[in-house]
Amino acid sequence: MAVTTHGSFTAAARAELIVQSALSSSIRKLERELGAELFERTGRRPLLSPAGEAFLPAARALLAEADAAREAVSAVTGLSAGRVAIGTIQTLTSVDLPRELAAFHRAWPGVQISVRDATTEDLLDALLARELDLAYLALDDSGLPDGLTGFASWQEELVLMTAPEHRLAGAGRTLLSDLVAEPFVDFRAGTGLETTVRRLAAHCGLNRQITCEVTQIRLLADLVRAGIGVAIVPRQVAESAGLPGVRIRQPDPLRTVVLAGRGPDLANPAANALLKQLTAVR
Repeated sequence: MAVTTHGSFTAAARAELIVQSALSSSIRKLERELGAELFERTGRRPLLSPAGEAFLPAARALLAEADAAREAVSAVTGLSAGRVAIGTIQTLTSVDLPRELAAFHRAWPGVQISVRDATTEDLLDALLARELDLAYLALDDSGLPDGLTGFASWQEELVLMTAPEHRLAGAGRTLLSDLVAEPFVDFRAGTGLETTVRRLAAHCGLNRQITCEVTQIRLLADLVRAGIGVAIVPRQVAESAGLPGVRIRQPDPLRTVVLAGRGPDLANPAANALLKQLTAVR
């Protein structure tokens, strides 16, 4: 599962805090026991073989059962041990997550914290697969799927982030209709922020020119700073990058961020404790 999640043996070994040779040996042993290779190792990155694809649902179920066993022990030990897994979108600005996790760690130092940043779609899948206890999601109008509960939500203002010397940098505000000729930098298609911006543009009849697609928020800000294009981002993203954030009018664009989990009651006591920590900062 670690190799599947992280995309390479090296990254998986690093995430599991073991040497790569030990991880490879464990997988070879598992393959001998199952009588089939689980990965195709001929390319640059390991891909699941047909046998691996067939084994994946059972592997997820086994890990979920192991987590349930750990959660039962954690309930008895009163959070002197345990594990909690939380996911987050890369552009989270509503909550200072590192600060809140540090406060949680001070309160419950025996609890191991796992953090995963991914797209909203991937985080939803991980919640439903019991790989995550909680996650910050950027939701569209479809809302949460069955089986998940939203525990808190925030509205984030979206602004036009520009280079300091851009013609709109000092404008204060702009209309979407003023951006017809502007080149844009954006996240790759399917990410939460990209979906929100794309729907906003379509609603207003704006056919954006996407000059560059990225997967990292720091790179997006650097490209805007270099003048390759503008971007629509949460206001705090522009402020953190030290770049102008021009207010957009007609309509005033907002994004909804939700803290969600498998609820309404979380089975993992450590997750319940973290949920209390995170909802207390609203």
